This record gives sequence, structure tokens and C-alpha cells, in this order.
Amino acid sequence: MALSPGLQLRQSQSMVMTPQLLQSIRLLQMTGVELERVIEAEMERNPLLERAEAPEDGVEASTAGDVQRESASSIADKLDSSLENLFPDDPGRGDALAPDMAAQWRSSAGAGSAGEDWDIGQSASAPVTLRDHLAEQISFAFTDPQERLIAAELADCLDEAGYLATDLVSLCESLGADLAELKVVLQRCQQFDPPGLFARNLAECLGLQLKARDRLDPAMAALMENLELLGKRDFATLRRLCGVDEEDLVEMLAEIRALDPKPGLAFSGGSAETIIPDVSVKQAPDGTWAIELNAEAMPKVLVNETYFTTVSRNAEKEDRAFLNECLQSANWIARSLDQRARTILKVASEIVRQQDAFLVHGVRHLKPLKLSTVADAIGMHESTVSRVAANKYMMTPRGVFELRYFFTTALGGSEGAEAHSSEAVRDRIRSLIDSETAKSVLSDDAIVEHLAKEGIEIARRTVAKYREGMNIPSSVQRRREKKALARASA
Repeated sequence: MALSPGLQLRQSQSMVMTPQLLQSIRLLQMTGVELERVIEAEMERNPLLERAEAPEDGVEASTAGDVQRESASSIADKLDSSLENLFPDDPGRGDALAPDMAAQWRSSAGAGSAGEDWDIGQSASAPVTLRDHLAEQISFAFTDPQERLIAAELADCLDEAGYLATDLVSLCESLGADLAELKVVLQRCQQFDPPGLFARNLAECLGLQLKARDRLDPAMAALMENLELLGKRDFATLRRLCGVDEEDLVEMLAEIRALDPKPGLAFSGGSAETIIPDVSVKQAPDGTWAIELNAEAMPKVLVNETYFTTVSRNAEKEDRAFLNECLQSANWIARSLDQRARTILKVASEIVRQQDAFLVHGVRHLKPLKLSTVADAIGMHESTVSRVAANKYMMTPRGVFELRYFFTTALGGSEGAEAHSSEAVRDRIRSLIDSETAKSVLSDDAIVEHLAKEGIEIARRTVAKYREGMNIPSSVQRRREKKALARASA
């Protein structure tokens, strides 16, 4: 049978993500800080975007049970577009929506332009880095140019924690220096402040600090040579190797705990970022939970259509095309930010409804919760809920928690009892171990039995996994440590 070319018509369907939809997805999973950066960049590029004025009445609260909402038609009128085609994951546009986000957002404070308004106290001096701190000490400690060069190279080889992260032999080859001379320079550098810098391992770092305190006696030196036994809580072997009794060993351990295993971090340029909660939850007088969007984490922008009309009236063809593109982009960003805030509020409200017992009684009452459960309850896709839960925080009467904290796996209850949250089981395991004494240290099997009496069905390997995840040593190691501490305090 001969082959011949032919034409066929075939109809198929496929999902295509437009650039605007991709932008909305990215905005949804961004943190407040990342969102601010994106908006600032868009405002510099787009002349039609501007900050919304801060509402005088402040932030309006909404409750999980009864939320004042704004109709979809009014939002569409304000944005000159319909929302039905923008977010297919959010059905039920006829239902009530979240309250007007403009009442919940405020503009960021503008920078003063007058020179007399500038306060010198607000300007922080540049932090002293580890390299700058060592360069000053090197200039005083070494007068020979070659030794100073070697010391500077050693300082450049330090990692963030202050450890020497290079091989001395290879460093000698690159510098063309003698190994003996390099070791002499290294010994002098190890006397720099703070003690512990230029160490090549943890034992040497702690030893340098003990030497600076004049506490590196033979017993302590033997302990430094056997840190792996200390990690295993093998105190009997340590007493024999160090030649001390239990009381002396406990005092030595207390001295080691007071040392800094990473002295270089004191000069780290990085600083801890302050967590800005996206949502705050407070209990209303009637016992319900009031949920508020944080204005600082929810930026609001407006589209200056008046400026667009004025400029485009007499603009050239190319300029008019640019302005039309800016108007379309500005409208989409405004709609995306509005929908982002509404989605976060919906997810947070459902989480509060599901985890009401946790907010009232604590972590022991944290319920197992899946992303799909919240997604089905609010009529959105599971991936949308996952993006909302990532890097978003909720301020509650019990502290600030990431939204993902409330989504935990379920552990079955014994004899058909209600399932338990894995986070609640971890807290129960930690509580059982904290209440131990030297004579009643619980093994993993004993913990399983205790939990079974409370209606929690859990395997021994799961208890071991949770315990190791909380950095809690085994029962053998805990028994050794508690006996040593009990004898020392007797």
C-alpha cells in the first residue's frame, strides 16, 4: 500500500498561562518585603501608578463568621474591568466578597525633601566587619612586611564563623612562603581578639578560648581531644580519660557551654529580618475572632486615569501606544494586589475557623489540617492555598506563626479516637521528656506506651524521628547526663 501526504483537521484544548496570570501568581506568593520592591520598581517604570492615600479611619476588622463585603460589580466599576476572567480559581462571584481593601491599606511614608528635616541620628554607621577588625590588629602585631602579608592572607581565608578554611600547605605554595614561618604567623594570629579565631576545627577553637582564660589544664585538654565522647554523653569514659570525678566533670562542661563555637559571627554583616505579619487575629468581646489585614504588609496602588487622559489627548502615536501599555499594566497590577489581599484574608479566615481550639487552648489542641481541606472550603485550588501559606505570617494571641504551621499531618487515634496533629504530638513528647528525672528516664518504647494511654497511636520509629528532629538525645544519653548532674548537685 503506497503512502501519500494528506491534510487533517483536529480540535484540541490546552491551558495557556498568560504573562499577566504568571505575574498574579508571583505576586500571590511574594512576601511583603518582596512585594514592596516589585511595586517600587513598577512605579519608577510606570508613570500612571501611584500610592493610595492612607485611610483616616484606620484598618477595618472582619470576623471569621460575619465579614462586611463589597460586591464584585463595584470592584469591576472601579477597575474598569470584570474579575470573572481573571481568577478562575475563585468561583462564586455572586457571593459576598471581602471588605473594601482600600480601607485596610495605607500609603507608605514619603521621604522629606527639606534638608532641615534630616536627622543625623537616623543614619547608622557602617558595621565593622571581621576583615576590618583583624586588619587593625594585624597592623599592630606585625612589623615585618612579609609576615603582615601572610597574616592578611590568613585573614582572607577565614569563613563566616572565624575558622581557617584552607590547607596550610597549599597556602604556602600560593604565597611562596615557608611552612614553619606560616605556622609562627598563625600562632600569633590565634591570639587575636576575640579568642577562637583562626582555629581549624571546633576543638582548637574552644581550646584557644580556654587558653585565653587560663583554663586549658591537662584535664581540659584531654576533654578537648575527646569531644565526640561528649556528644555521645559518655561521661564515664570522659571521667577516666580526664582523671577527674563527676563534680569536676560537670564544672568543666559548664565552662564549655559558656564558650562561643563560632566567634566570627559576632562580626557578621547580616542582620535578622523582622517578621511583619500579614494578618492579625484578635478575640472580639463576643468570643468570635476578628481578622485584620496588616496595612504595612498589604501595599495599595491606584491608577491615575486623569493624568492618562490629559497626556494622551495630544500625544504622538508612539507615545499613545506607550501610555496605553502603561494603563493596561497599571490596571492589572491594581487588580492583582486587590485579589491577593482578598485571597489571603479568605485563607486566614478559614484557618482560624478550623484551628479555633488552638487559639483558645494551645498547641495540644492543634488539629490536623490539609491544604485541600481549606481549598475546598473556600472554593479555590489547592495550589493557590499553598502559595498563600508560603512565607505569610499570622499574629495570634499565642504568638506569630507562619500560615504553613497550621497545616500538619494527622496521627491516628487508638480505638477509633479522633486523629491528632503531628505538631501536638511533638509538644507532648517534649513535655514527657522535660518531666523526667534521673531515675525515670523514658525510652522511646515507654513514650509510645504513654501516648497510647492518651489515645495517640504512634510507632516507635516515629517517636525517634520526632525526638531527633527536636535535637533531643536518646534515653541512654539523657540518663548519663541527668545522673551526672544529680551527683554533682548532691
